[in-house]
Amino acid sequence: MSRTTAPSTRNYPRVIAVGAALLMTAGAAGVAVASGDESARAASHAEHQAKPREAAALTGSAKMYRKTTEDVTFTFDAHLAARDNGDPSKATGTFRFVHLDKPGGKGGWAKGRIDCLMTGGKVATATGIITDSNLKDIKGGRVGFTVHDQGKKDRVGYSWAAVGRPDGTKKLPKCTSSAPHEKVRQGTGDFRVVPWKVPYPTN
Repeated sequence: MSRTTAPSTRNYPRVIAVGAALLMTAGAAGVAVASGDESARAASHAEHQAKPREAAALTGSAKMYRKTTEDVTFTFDAHLAARDNGDPSKATGTFRFVHLDKPGGKGGWAKGRIDCLMTGGKVATATGIITDSNLKDIKGGRVGFTVHDQGKKDRVGYSWAAVGRPDGTKKLPKCTSSAPHEKVRQGTGDFRVVPWKVPYPTN
């Protein structure tokens, strides 16, 4: 008849000591990893804080509200670098607008480069030179835009609002446009304005 051998208790203290050592090692490693993660996040945050915010910006794309079948879209990617804070005419970026009689239908389009950007609070005014368009007579001309960033209820204005079409006149001064009279069609896009840090005189 075989006997059931009871486990020896002589090695219990050693096993417990080894187990405790392993747990302490794992815990230290975990703390080191967590500490490393925190350090990386802190370094990233510090780098982000050290990097100067751009002086102003106007970005986004959206369609205009219409009661007709017209399909009108404005797109902006305009920026004023921090180093150019005192000179809005050094703004860079692009713009594009499309006006069709219906989605996918006939109409006009134009795109160009931004040559001025000024923002105040959530309102931006920008101008740019048309570099390409299917309307040959407006190429090379300056046009202006105004955007009021109101979340998803933005409004848009443009320099040719009173005359009905972008005539491309080169006489339009920089950063000149109309009041933001048009509404953005809900759910079609959004605009974002970064407020300009006005360089007020200090003396």
